[in-house]
Amino acid sequence: MLSRVAENIYWMARYIERAENTARIVTVNANLLLDLPKGIAPGWRPLVDITGANTLFEEHYKDYGERQVVRFLIGDERNHGSILSALVAARENCRTIRDFVPREAWELLNEIYLFAREDLAKGVTKGGRHAYLKRVIQGAQNLTGMLSGTMLHDQGYDFVHLGRFLERADMTTRIIDVRSANLLPEDTPDLRPFETIQWVSVLKSMTAYQAYRRSEQVRVLRGPVLRFLFQNDAFPRSVHHCFESLRTSLSKLPRNESALRVAGRLKRNLEGTEPRRLNQQQLHAFIDDLQVGIGELHVEIARTWFPPPLESQTQSQTSD
Repeated sequence: MLSRVAENIYWMARYIERAENTARIVTVNANLLLDLPKGIAPGWRPLVDITGANTLFEEHYKDYGERQVVRFLIGDERNHGSILSALVAARENCRTIRDFVPREAWELLNEIYLFAREDLAKGVTKGGRHAYLKRVIQGAQNLTGMLSGTMLHDQGYDFVHLGRFLERADMTTRIIDVRSANLLPEDTPDLRPFETIQWVSVLKSMTAYQAYRRSEQVRVLRGPVLRFLFQNDAFPRSVHHCFESLRTSLSKLPRNESALRVAGRLKRNLEGTEPRRLNQQQLHAFIDDLQVGIGELHVEIARTWFPPPLESQTQSQTSD
């Protein structure tokens, strides 16, 4: 497989996953603000914190109000992590490799992109936001299922997996980091009844609530939620599952020694830690180490299988 094709397939999958995840966190945050009393609701800034695009946001917006953050995350093409930007990039990467993906997948991606652009004005309004984001999420999930069910499971599909699960691991760790730190103050015992709402929102950001209840069989608490989202091997959005999927795909590719070493180090770090025993500062440091490792794995994948930077266009990432 040509290195250029591998790179385009990888980034197509990353951008599809990015669009879906961004739609998820905006949807859940809007619902969370309805559940928490005024004065302790987290507002909209944490969503920008999750993407790591605060500097860019502050260059173009005066404050972290709902309207500004929603527009920035849904339709601002200056933000490479916005839903519309991600779909534009996914479509462009797919366009250049149309011989490697089923025609139906290209058509579906094109439909999602056209909907996201044409209905953007409705999507950034309170009245139209829910339906807009729901369609983006369902479209991305349909596309993921179509690729799984119809794309030839050769090396090309291995790069789909690498892109999808690297992006997913990145977003899962970011959501846990920001949400666990910012939702409720730690020094307010009278607000403890609202702690369950905090952790339910973390689970719902990844459509993990029902899976958590089936797996853990305890009420929603910080420790079990952290264990589930980091270390459950059966939930497709847990960090452990993402790392295992990455290692499986890497093992099928040639010249994989360096990338597998990085992936193995990530897995050992995850398995050697009990997240539920970490205080907030320790949890943040642990997630920082995982984030650095995820970035290193991306660099190793690019160095091993993609064209040198001068030979390929630079892809934009909010996670770098």
